[in-house]
Amino acid sequence: MGEFNEKKTTCGTVCLKYLLFTYNCCFWLAGLAVMAVGIWTLALKSDYISLLASGTYLATAYILVVAGTVVMVTGVLGCCATFKERRNLLRLLNTELKENLKDTMTKRYHQPGHEAVTSAVDQLQQEFHCCGSNNSQDWRDSEWIRSQEAGGRVVPDSCCKTVVALCGQRDHASNIYK
Repeated sequence: MGEFNEKKTTCGTVCLKYLLFTYNCCFWLAGLAVMAVGIWTLALKSDYISLLASGTYLATAYILVVAGTVVMVTGVLGCCATFKERRNLLRLLNTELKENLKDTMTKRYHQPGHEAVTSAVDQLQQEFHCCGSNNSQDWRDSEWIRSQEAGGRVVPDSCCKTVVALCGQRDHASNIYK
C-alpha cells in the first residue's frame, strides 16, 4: 500500500512558494525603506525640530521607524514561513494580511485621495470573484458604506456578479460574491 506524502510538490506549488517568498521580500524591502526614511529624518534633519513649535515632526519620524520595523518583521516572518513551509507561521501571515486588507477596505475605500485603493479593491473583487476580505459582511464597517455617498449600498458594486449601477444595494447570494 502507498504511503501518504504531505510534502508532495508540484510545479504550481513550487511557483506559488517562490511567488509568496518574492512578495514577502518586497514587503520587507518596503519596510526597510520606510524605516530608513524615519531614521534619516531623525539623524540628519533633527536640527529643524527646535524650530518647530509642535512635536508633530518628531512624532512622525518615530512613527515611520516603528511602522517600518513592524513591516520588516512581518516580511521576515513571511519569508521564513514560506521557505520553511511552517503552517502556523503561514496562518499567522494569512491572518495579518486579511486584517490589513479589511482595515484598508473599511477606512480608505472611496475616500478622497485614495482613488488607487478604490480601484485596486474593485479590480481584486471582480478578478477573484469575492466580496470583502472574508465575506460581504466586512463592508458593514466601511466608512463609505455608512456615508450618504454610497447611495444605500450595502456592498460596493464591484461585489456584484453582474455589475450595474447601484447593484450593491441588495446583498443577496444570487448577485453578490461571498
